[in-house]
Amino acid sequence: MAEPSSPEPVFQYRPAPLSSLPPQLDPAEYAASPEKRRLDAERLALRARLKREFLMQLNDPQRPSVIEDPAMTRWTYAKSHNIYPNFRATPKTSLTGIVFGVGPILFWWYLFKKQRDHREKLIQEGKYKRPFNLCF
Repeated sequence: MAEPSSPEPVFQYRPAPLSSLPPQLDPAEYAASPEKRRLDAERLALRARLKREFLMQLNDPQRPSVIEDPAMTRWTYAKSHNIYPNFRATPKTSLTGIVFGVGPILFWWYLFKKQRDHREKLIQEGKYKRPFNLCF
């Protein structure tokens, strides 16, 4: 008797020109070696252990106000103190810094100076009516 062969898929998926093959349709995704499966199981166990530990701390009735997460601390440090590998000074970023950093200061300086000069001119002409006249 002939051995039954595995059914061949009727339609072979071909990825679009500008996209890659989704991992669910990649045959290598399901033909993993025992070593890869063992590493995946270890990662899953580690993640489950960390999740359980966090939930135990979260639901502790005598917990401190903040639960320290070392991974979050490392991520925050890397995000805030290590910006230079991810930032490049270009004319656009320099102009943006000047516009949003120095621009508002110059705007308010000009506005206050203009108002002060106008008030001084009215005082010298004797046309200035003082608001909040408390003395006389």
